[in-house]
Amino acid sequence: MPVLLELFLTFAKIGLFTFGGGYAMISLIEDACVSKKQWITHEDMMNMTVIAESTPGPIAINCATFIGYKQRGFIGSVVSTIGIILPSFFVILLISSYLDRFLEIIWVANAFKGIKIAVGILILDAGIKMLQKMQKNALSKIFVIASFIMMMIVNIFALRISTIVLMLAAGAVSLLLFMAAKPGAADKGGGS
Repeated sequence: MPVLLELFLTFAKIGLFTFGGGYAMISLIEDACVSKKQWITHEDMMNMTVIAESTPGPIAINCATFIGYKQRGFIGSVVSTIGIILPSFFVILLISSYLDRFLEIIWVANAFKGIKIAVGILILDAGIKMLQKMQKNALSKIFVIASFIMMMIVNIFALRISTIVLMLAAGAVSLLLFMAAKPGAADKGGGS
C-alpha cells in the first residue's frame, strides 16, 4: 500500500474511533505509529507529545501532522492531518443536523456515559505509558509529583488558573533548572 494512503487510512481510523479529543488519541497514535507501523520511535513520540501540547491547535492534529511530515514531508503532513480531521468533521456534521432528536434517544445518552469512562481510561493509559518511558531521575520525579499536586489543588479548590500561565511557569522553571545544571550552557548560546 502506498505510504500516503496508509497515512490517511491510519489517521482516519484513529479519528473515527476515538472519542474525547487529543489526549484520548495519544495512546492509539502511539500504538499505530510506534508499535505497529514503526514510523517513529518511543522517544520521538514523547518529544512530539510535549511539542504538540505546547503549540497551538489540538494535540492529535499536531501529532498527525508531525508523523506525516516525518514520513513524506509536506504532502505527508497534509494527508495525515486531513485523515485525522475528516471523520470527526463528518460525525459532528451528522450529529449537529439531528442533535435534538439524537440526544433524546435513551441508548445514545447511556452510550455517552460509557464513552466518558472510556475516554478517561484512554487518557490515563497515555499518561502511564509516558511515565514509564520518561527518564527516571530525581528531577523528573519531582516534576511529576509537583505537577500532580498542583493539578489536584487546582481541581479541588476550583481555582481559575490559565493553562497558558501554567505552561509558561513550567517552561520557565525547566529553563532555570537546565541552566543551573549546565553552567556553561548560557555562555555557549553565543554572545559578544
